[in-house]
Amino acid sequence: MPPTPENYDHAAFAERYPLLATIDGPSDLKTLELEQLEQLAEEIRQTIIEVASKNGGHLASPLGAVELAIALHYVYDFSQDFLIWDVGHQAHAHKILTGRRDRIHTLRRKTGLSGYPSRSESPYDVFGTGHASTSISAALGMAVAAAYKKGDERRAVAVIGDGAMTGGMAFEGLSNAGHLKKNVLVILNDNEMSISRNTGALAAYLSRMITGGMYNRAKGDIKTFMERTMSKHLFEKARRVEHQIKGMFIPGGFFEELGIRYFGPVDGNSLPTLIECFQNLKDIRKPLLFHCVTTKGKGYPYAEEDPLKYHGVGPYDIQTGEKPAAAHTAGKEAEAASFTEGFASALIEAAEKDERIIAITAAMATGTGLDKFEKRFPDRFFDVGICEQHAVTFAAGLATQGLRPVAAIYSTFLQRGYDQLIHDVCLQNLPVVFAMDRGGLVGEDSPTQQGVFDLSYLRAIPNLVIMAPRDNVDLRLGLHWALKQDGPVALRYARDRAPLIGASEGRDVTRGEILRQGDDAYFLAVGPAVRSCLLAAEGLEELGLSVGVADARFIKPLDTDLLDSIAHLPMITVEENTLEGGFGSAVLEYFESQDRLQDLRIKRVGVPDRFLPHATRAEQLEEVGLAVPGLFEIVRQLLVDRSPQRIK
Repeated sequence: MPPTPENYDHAAFAERYPLLATIDGPSDLKTLELEQLEQLAEEIRQTIIEVASKNGGHLASPLGAVELAIALHYVYDFSQDFLIWDVGHQAHAHKILTGRRDRIHTLRRKTGLSGYPSRSESPYDVFGTGHASTSISAALGMAVAAAYKKGDERRAVAVIGDGAMTGGMAFEGLSNAGHLKKNVLVILNDNEMSISRNTGALAAYLSRMITGGMYNRAKGDIKTFMERTMSKHLFEKARRVEHQIKGMFIPGGFFEELGIRYFGPVDGNSLPTLIECFQNLKDIRKPLLFHCVTTKGKGYPYAEEDPLKYHGVGPYDIQTGEKPAAAHTAGKEAEAASFTEGFASALIEAAEKDERIIAITAAMATGTGLDKFEKRFPDRFFDVGICEQHAVTFAAGLATQGLRPVAAIYSTFLQRGYDQLIHDVCLQNLPVVFAMDRGGLVGEDSPTQQGVFDLSYLRAIPNLVIMAPRDNVDLRLGLHWALKQDGPVALRYARDRAPLIGASEGRDVTRGEILRQGDDAYFLAVGPAVRSCLLAAEGLEELGLSVGVADARFIKPLDTDLLDSIAHLPMITVEENTLEGGFGSAVLEYFESQDRLQDLRIKRVGVPDRFLPHATRAEQLEEVGLAVPGLFEIVRQLLVDRSPQRIK
């Protein structure tokens, strides 16, 4: 039975986690002693480990931020102030503490809690997140809005990781925050740097001095004294010298120059330190940056030892840290590699033969499979950080000099580099290959991660070729073909296994392909949807219906010869993309340009015009009619009106 609020056993939970079971909201924290808060942190941490072991999802990041969430809710009142978690995959403890404890076991399950902050879940989730580097801008907007509407100084707190801080948007927000001087606290959760015990103690001590009222009052008194005793000229000169020295010797001098007071670094897993610092910072009402260092994966040895492996996980055995033994599956389905694995192998194969090939990722080396490329060609691999805009234009610059860059970026994240796609790559018709992983429905991750818009937003761009391989043979051949083109090519593939579809020898990936002949209708599909269409066609045959299956392969330009060859029969276009402006729309536009729409019967199947909630990929496909039963029923109904006598 899938986890739901209805089958939650509070008594059993309370027996295992007696203190956490008493925390119904943030106000309950404020009555606890420090020793109890420490116990609470351990109970929350064990809850996160247990839930992730069953549901999968992010693990190392939320484990490292448990004390941070407790300290924030202990010191501040976020029913009044604002709290924004950048990306949000580290906010599990925040969810547990803000009235969602009894539903945390439904995390990432259909109708359950989202793996990311969501405004529809709780008033404590004041801003929905899922993409990096947005929190500072959102926090500043909220602080400005509060001052504008009520004239108050409600505090806005943005928790951002060191990875997300690499994104240019974060610095745009910091720059504007320093200029506007609003009551914004940016918490830099740095989980990549380890601090030795001595250094950590010294850093915590210095931070207590800096954040204490005495330091801030003393600084104000010294400034007043200087202004009174120095001439204006000497005072300004002294201030310039102070700023120069600060930039050279004081940690965080860069932020100070932006007009943002810097505090830290401190131990972000020390509750006493965090609570004391936040209590001191409460009285400083100006832009602040608080730098804390946390241990990614803290409290779970396997995650601490390998935080990359345990950043995002599937279900696992808590005792061993490993996935449970997979059920044996007969046939080729069990042997099929993922599209990501197929891409990684194909790119390495191509790079062995062509030293011009360069691989680029935006902080997703493992997710895109490029970690394997990095090991083989370390000098030809570039991880540019969470900077998709830069990644695209960086690739364009490489292409101008005769290199063959391959930018492997998730579909949902390529959206962030759309202007650069148009202006820097396609306008100049540069030979950049975009490997768009996670194209289509992505399962348990929130709507922020769905890759269902790319065919629509890419199709409008001149000079760009868009191909959707149906399996890894297609992906390998398509990548090799794309690397020989003189202009940009986008290869779009799913977060899924890629079983072999059709013969592997002699494929011509430069055009579409009819995989099954039909006399009554044709599925016209792209990507892995081709396989679902083949299975649906087999089932329809049992009803006496002869339905063909054509793999269009290209979304742009369309293989119009293929379209013309099947246009005499009803066509069902099938795509894992929003129907607005997608592949089916492209087919309609082609026939409209030929003034032939009145002679055709076309049904489009795809993702409806709404954001899909998280669920398994299979559940999502079923929900939108892209699973085999849905395709079967759509075609059955379509053909009943045409030839009901043939339906059994």
